[in-house]
Amino acid sequence: MNQLTPDLLDAPGPLLLVPDAVLLPEGPVGGYAVVVADGSFRAVGPAEELARTHPGLDAVPLPGHLLMPGFVDAHHHLTQSFGSALAFGEPSEIFRRVWVPLEGALDEEAAYVAAKLAALEALRGGFTTVTDAGTRARVDVDVVASAARDAGIRCVLGLVCNDVQDDATGDGPGTTGSAEDTVRATAVLEGAEKHLARYDGDPLIHPSLAVSIPEAATPTVLQGTARLAAEAGTTVQIHLNEHLAGVERSLLRHGLRPLEHLHRIGALGPQLLAAHATLLTPRELTLLADTGTAVSYNPVASAWKGNAVAPATTMAERDIRFGLGTDGTRGDGFRLADAAEFAQRIAYGLATGDSSCGAGWTWLEHATAGGADAVGLGARTGTVAPGLAADFLLVDLTHPELALSWDVPWELVRRGNRDQITAVFVAGRLRLWHGRPVGWDGPALVRRAAELARTTVEKAPITRAHPTSAEARQRSAAL
Repeated sequence: MNQLTPDLLDAPGPLLLVPDAVLLPEGPVGGYAVVVADGSFRAVGPAEELARTHPGLDAVPLPGHLLMPGFVDAHHHLTQSFGSALAFGEPSEIFRRVWVPLEGALDEEAAYVAAKLAALEALRGGFTTVTDAGTRARVDVDVVASAARDAGIRCVLGLVCNDVQDDATGDGPGTTGSAEDTVRATAVLEGAEKHLARYDGDPLIHPSLAVSIPEAATPTVLQGTARLAAEAGTTVQIHLNEHLAGVERSLLRHGLRPLEHLHRIGALGPQLLAAHATLLTPRELTLLADTGTAVSYNPVASAWKGNAVAPATTMAERDIRFGLGTDGTRGDGFRLADAAEFAQRIAYGLATGDSSCGAGWTWLEHATAGGADAVGLGARTGTVAPGLAADFLLVDLTHPELALSWDVPWELVRRGNRDQITAVFVAGRLRLWHGRPVGWDGPALVRRAAELARTTVEKAPITRAHPTSAEARQRSAAL
């Protein structure tokens, strides 16, 4: 049995960790070790060699464990955690009926607790990075940053930069093309610039910009945020080509589909992170490939409330950059990777006789290194390599689901589960041990979240189209 204890891993100085295997880009490698120091991987290589080159460090054996990169959630809404279950059974475009009202009802404490609860769930699911697409809560976005930082998770933190507010976005009165609109656009871009500078040097918070949907911003802001993000080496997050209604609105307004519209105004490029992108024509796939635009493939969101499944295997074949995102559905990295493969199999693989559907390594890669690249952190995290942040998991391979191993990448995708995660490290620090946070009271947070969620949902003007399961059963029985 493994006699690991958290005190062996929660040391202030450098660590020499010797697992049974390390998951490298080329696959799992036995006999390897890592040296973790100052928040990063100082060295990765054969265990005997690292023991020889680091004689002052006592090796920490990790029998029965795989050391692998932490998962990267390429699309999340941290302040929506109080209403995650409200999406069950709902038709598409629920942001106007559920998310905008819910976030609008959050005060500062509720926003902080909601974001920290989402971060805890993410850590429990093996995510070491979450990408927040911006909150509509009427609080300083630093509340979300504080929650992520206090939870101990790395966060790409979006600032919503909408300057068009109309019925399409569900945010209030529309614009008129007046001088007032020019002033609004200027103010939005000034705020965006300040946000990008606000977290300079922060070890866990990485600022990003966000536009809810293309019609929520004028060309001035879409172009301006693209420029600012490109200059800062970060991303602009936009929900793009997600629902039929959004595509149709764009065709009526611009004569172009949403992604084509962004291309025409010069907003596509490596700085853009397109969330969902489920409805893509061959022409739009070419635009993504040619411009280096990244995509967050969100398979569980497609199943719960979408119109389609993004053609991720095609994107992989065409070297289109993409990561995997939860969209706040459930924070379990292994189940997300499984859903990514399974959705491709159902939507595309069965019809074409594709028995591989990318194979296990494809989905692990895009859940880790590919996701880090998509969200603008490819040079910082996502891979176990010297110089990169020590964001990693210790996965117990002695569980029945993983003990009889023939193909580790496939097994992690198909049979992996968060209860097999012994430890989660972010920036070289132990953040989670057997599902519980280190250094703060997780159960107390959950209790407070339950209290605040109840009062928040009760006062929010949420409109649901689907009854609860109990109500639906009663209605069915009455027919």
